[in-house]
Amino acid sequence: MERWDRIGRTAAYGAAAALVPYLVIKVTWVVGSLLGLLPVGRGFSRGGWLVLNTVTIGMAAAGITLGLALVRPWGMRIPGRLVGLLAWVGSGFLVSILPFVVLTVLVSAGTASAGSAGSSGHDAGMPGWEAVLLQCSFVGTGIGLAVALPAYLWRRWPHALRRPERPGARTAPGPLWPAVAAAVTGLAWLYWAAGGTLGITHRDERPAGWHILVGVSACWALAASAAAAALVLPRPTRLPYPLLLALTWLGSGSMFAWSGWRLPATVYVALAHPSDVVYPENVVVAVTLHATAVLTGAGIIRTLVRGDRARRGPSATVRRPAGRPA
Repeated sequence: MERWDRIGRTAAYGAAAALVPYLVIKVTWVVGSLLGLLPVGRGFSRGGWLVLNTVTIGMAAAGITLGLALVRPWGMRIPGRLVGLLAWVGSGFLVSILPFVVLTVLVSAGTASAGSAGSSGHDAGMPGWEAVLLQCSFVGTGIGLAVALPAYLWRRWPHALRRPERPGARTAPGPLWPAVAAAVTGLAWLYWAAGGTLGITHRDERPAGWHILVGVSACWALAASAAAAALVLPRPTRLPYPLLLALTWLGSGSMFAWSGWRLPATVYVALAHPSDVVYPENVVVAVTLHATAVLTGAGIIRTLVRGDRARRGPSATVRRPAGRPA
């Protein structure tokens, strides 16, 4: 475990460092746009461009802080709920970005497809080296957090990774509706990714990047559904318990983070009608699916947290070791 802990600490530093180029580029875009030295992204007003990139600057800063919190001593003193929330949302973004970047490169869709998918607000006319740095930041941070987060969790909450002792008992007592809703949402996205046209208004506005992003989101939603159902239903499963926890954590985080990001973007495009920005989905259908995904992701993680509290027992919420936050 000491070797694994050292690897996790190194990965945490690497995750924080990988986001620095992203943060610098985004700050440059905002400052350059304010001073009139850099153009505004295609399809955005100046105000919309500044707001979007200011939000992503905050997200990058939070990601760097999270990486450092997973390795520095003060990270063990941060309230557990705050660390968990940042890690959950951050990992939800990154587990979708990583396969999206890899698959986009494989199909030679390029940066233009990523912009058309509306995933990050990048301008299709950015220099190639900026696109490479941005993608390397996402990939490096994703890999770093994937290694650092389990090591941090083991140091702070080792009980959370252990399977309950009673065989056949429900490991995460809670309702089944989040798993069902995740399955329905995932199947709808999978239908679109496969080329289905029901619920699609602009059929010609579906580049390869859009299909890849929707397909990746569908896979994570279905994985979260299957894992959540396995944890809630009182049936034995041969899958390793840490794997079920990982699929539930990452899948629900992907649904919450990405739909939470795309929901306001979809509403904005529908109301403001910015030039050269058209989403292929029917607005009502897209908003419904994204809202369902946000609620479903929150419902799944709530079930997971309640299951952890139930395993620790009622005394866990009353007694706490001195100097160690819950």
